[in-house]
Parts: sequence; structure tokens; C-alpha cells
Amino acid sequence: MVDGIIAFLYAWAAIAASAVSGSRSGLPAAGVVLVVLALLMGATLMLRRVRPVSVLAVSGACAAASALITGTFDFGAMPLALYAVAVHGSTRRAWIGLGGASLLAGVVVPLTTGSGPLDLTATTMLVVNLIPLLIATLIGTNVGGRKRYVEALQDLAVQLARERDQQARLATAAERTRIAREIHDIVAHGITVMVTLADGAAASAVARPELARDAMREVAETGRTSLSEMRRMLGVLAEEPGAGDATLPSLRAPQPGHADLPALVDSFRSTGLPVRFTSTGGPPDDPGRQLAVFRVVQESLTNVLRYAPNADRVEVRVDHRPERITVEVTDDDLTGPVVPPVPGSGRGLVGVAERMAVYGGTATAGRREGGGWRVLATMPSGLHDVRPGDESRPADPTDIPRVQEDR
Repeated sequence: MVDGIIAFLYAWAAIAASAVSGSRSGLPAAGVVLVVLALLMGATLMLRRVRPVSVLAVSGACAAASALITGTFDFGAMPLALYAVAVHGSTRRAWIGLGGASLLAGVVVPLTTGSGPLDLTATTMLVVNLIPLLIATLIGTNVGGRKRYVEALQDLAVQLARERDQQARLATAAERTRIAREIHDIVAHGITVMVTLADGAAASAVARPELARDAMREVAETGRTSLSEMRRMLGVLAEEPGAGDATLPSLRAPQPGHADLPALVDSFRSTGLPVRFTSTGGPPDDPGRQLAVFRVVQESLTNVLRYAPNADRVEVRVDHRPERITVEVTDDDLTGPVVPPVPGSGRGLVGVAERMAVYGGTATAGRREGGGWRVLATMPSGLHDVRPGDESRPADPTDIPRVQEDR
């Protein structure tokens, strides 16, 4: 709408001026030609936002043709075209356009005045005509620079919003993975132990009822422990920010750590699994690393109980050194994996690798030479071994080493 009004007003004024100039020129068709040139310049102004350089070129050609007819040089619509180039094009193109207009004037003005290029009259006319072009270029570059600056800020805001949304999606995916990993470790361990104990109780119910009763008590205790851990985890997930001391203490209990490893091993021994536990060195103060070690041992023993219940010896070794923590779980089952009473989800060993990757560690699992199975997990023991921010950074699945899962 604005471009149309500007084009109409310019064309109306230019047609009026062309009619007067044509009558003075003495040429019969001069008025018609000047009117056509005025209409052409006015029409091209409609495109000054989308084709500013083309509008400038057409305006210059029309101005030169008009000057040769009337004998008087006038830039016509070129100031408006130069302003459009500076605002909707670029500052560099605007100054190039000003240079081209100056060169055009330097050629046409001497021709219209009939004097040399250094004549005072020609020089004065040239300077007078260049002043509006210079003003239009300066104003246009200022407005255009501001426009491009605002557009750059808007583009930056859009990009930052996209990055924020992407980070939110990544954080959500990482949190879902973490929750799934915790639930898997809690449920898989509890149910595997309970099913094994229940099978043992059923087998000994007639011949040795006292053993069956003990096994069922262990089933109940394991179920209560698993339920308590699940409630604690769900309580943490449901806790509102800033809930403070109003939250139930049982829901805010610390996650399992190094001190809970003996009890964990005992729970597997109660199923008849011959587990030997060895720990050397002092555990790290970081509860996250302690939880990772606990879950690695828990998942490894759960797999032994599920796939190698006939193993004669199961070794759990946790070695804390100043620079690294090493967790190794081995069994000597020579009969090969059995069909588990509770099918696995396939997420257990992957979760072990993910836990290690969070702290810059690695995890491998596979068959041992001579029979049996071995899980080996290592990670740095101190914060100085990990880049800042890695503690909260979700593990990238592409960074996690592949884990052999024949079990």
C-alpha cells in the first residue's frame, strides 16, 4: 500500500513536470516520451522492496533519457531507489549505486549543458544533483543497518528458542532413560530373587518345610525392600520443588551406596548363590558413583542368578584406587546359560554401560576363557578425572561401548 501511494504520487508529479518540459522542448513527441518515462519510473517504484537494484538501474536510464530530451539533468526517482537499495539491499550496494549515479551524472551533465566536464555550470549542476542522492544513501544505510540489526536479533531469538527446546527434549529423554534404568534395576533384582526363592520353597515344601518357610520369609522381605525402594524413587519423582522438610523422610532417604553392598550380597546368598565379596580401598564421597557401583553389582548378580544359578563360585571385587574404581563380577558356571524363570529385558547390561559412560568410564561383559561369565566396569574415582559438567550431562548413546549380551 505504501509503495503504491509513493509510486502514484511520484508518477503524478513527474507527469505534470514532463508535460511542461515537453512543451518547452519544441519537439512534437517530447511530451509523450517524457510522460512514458515518468510512468515507467513510477511503476518501477512498486518493486523497490523486492528488486531495489533493478529499480535503481531503470531510474538511472530514464533520468538520462529525460535529460537528453529536455537538456536539463534531473535524477528523478533515483534518490528513492538508492534509499531502497540501502534499506532492502545492502550498504555495499547502496554506495556502489551512488558511485554509479555520480558517474552517470558526470557523463550526462556535460552533454546537456554543452560544456566541458570542468565547466563551472556543469560542476554546479552535478553537485546540486548529487546532494539528494548522498542524503538518501546516508539515511538509507542508517535505516537499513537498524533493520538488519533487528532482523539479526529476531533470528538469534528464534535460534535460541530452538536450541532451548532441543535441550529440553534431550533432558527429557535422558531423564526417561535414567528412570527406566533405576526401575529396571530395582524390579529386575527383586523379582528375580523372589522367583528363585519361591521355586526353592516349592521344591522343599514337602521334604523340608522349615526351609520352605525360611525361603518364603526371604521372599516377603525382598518384596518389602523392593517396594520400599520403588516408593522412595516415586516419591523423589513426585516431590515438588521447594517441598522442604514437609516431604516424608522415607521418601528422601539416600540412594543405596557402598555401605549397602554387603546386604545386597547377602540377599543373593540367601537364594543359594555362592557369592564372595571383596572390597579394597575407600569408597568415593560422591553418592552418584557409589550408586553406580551398587547398581553394577546388583545387575551382574541378578544376571548370574537368572542365567547361571548352578555356578559353584561367584566373585564380586570392588577396587577403589585414587584414580579409578574397578568393579568385576565373575562366575565359573561351566554348564552354559539356562532358560531363566524370568525373561530379561535386554536393558540390564546396556544400563551398566550407560552408568559408566556418565562418569567417563567403560563396561564390558562376555564369556571367560575356560567357562563362566565376566562383567568388568571401570570409571574415574574423582571429579578431576571428568570434564566439568559431565556429571549432569546425559550419556550419549553413541559414546557408550557395545556390550556383549549373550545372556
